[in-house]
Amino acid sequence: MLLYIHIPFCDSKCSYCAFNSYVDKFHLKKEYMNALLIQLKHEIARFEAKEKSIETIFIGGGTPSTVAPELYAPLFTYLQKYLQDEIEITSEANPNSASFEWLAGMKKLGVNRISFGVQSFNAHKLKLLNRAHSPQQATDAITNAAKIGYKNLSLDIIYATLGDTQELLQHDLESAFALPINHLSAYALTIEEGTAFETQPQMAKEKLPLTSWIFQSIQNKGFSQYEISNFGTYKSKHNLGYWEYKDYMGVGCGAVGKLRKERLYPSKNVEEYIANPTDIEEEQLSQEDIKIEQIFLGLRSCVGVSLHILSKEEKKRVQILLDEKKLTLTKEKVYNSDYLLADEIALFISS
Repeated sequence: MLLYIHIPFCDSKCSYCAFNSYVDKFHLKKEYMNALLIQLKHEIARFEAKEKSIETIFIGGGTPSTVAPELYAPLFTYLQKYLQDEIEITSEANPNSASFEWLAGMKKLGVNRISFGVQSFNAHKLKLLNRAHSPQQATDAITNAAKIGYKNLSLDIIYATLGDTQELLQHDLESAFALPINHLSAYALTIEEGTAFETQPQMAKEKLPLTSWIFQSIQNKGFSQYEISNFGTYKSKHNLGYWEYKDYMGVGCGAVGKLRKERLYPSKNVEEYIANPTDIEEEQLSQEDIKIEQIFLGLRSCVGVSLHILSKEEKKRVQILLDEKKLTLTKEKVYNSDYLLADEIALFISS
């Protein structure tokens, strides 16, 4: 099983961000981290976790680097016996708050992979996105992480933003690949409800030829694409676990968990979560819900889709796509190599 831990604190709210995060709740950090431990113990019991049963941990947000390592320590102490020997433990971090001391402290706890929210190495674009760091801070933070001894480092970039040009994105990629990373996530800017960009839909400008160029440019650097937005010489085990439809504990306000045919939602409100971290909404998933999710996730990634989950009619539609060479078949699983068509192919199969 997997474990996701959500940290809702941020030192600034990015204009595109729809995640459950707050810039004005820092005074609640200690109480929140205590509540995380209470919910974590509750989930360990619910999932009937055994020794060495947790395969990966991902600490996301929000901004995990706004919380000091010592506040994470009780979580790691409690989790110790449940962690597999070769576990991947990832934390997201923002360059402005991922100090040398923070990175060193998290590594001492057991974190062995950092995913940096860089988004761009262009100062004007960072300001447009309301990012709190400079290009130099991004370079320094990633360099420091490598000096401390992190072997697995990732960074995010955002494309399809108003004003993006091939030259700007080329600079972003060159800057990224000049750093000691083995993973890169490239996300198209999308306009989400409740964000600062909601009233500025013109901010998102995706052009398919430019997207295709970005994907090819990243792969030309030796980073294979293993999901629509993810590339690397290293594939994140946590990411793969989601796409393989493994069960995962979701701990924290705004987190989501999945156990067999049930999806689990802790409260999104920080104060409510702190008051009652085990008050968790449950959603029952039908077999059809599960199948559709497996189809969409499998076709957007290297995981693929097992033929045995498909109906006769769906298999007929798969055969059409195989005949048209839009899918490939290996050992009773079908794979899609053009992730930009993933959703359309999934809809065709499941329609």
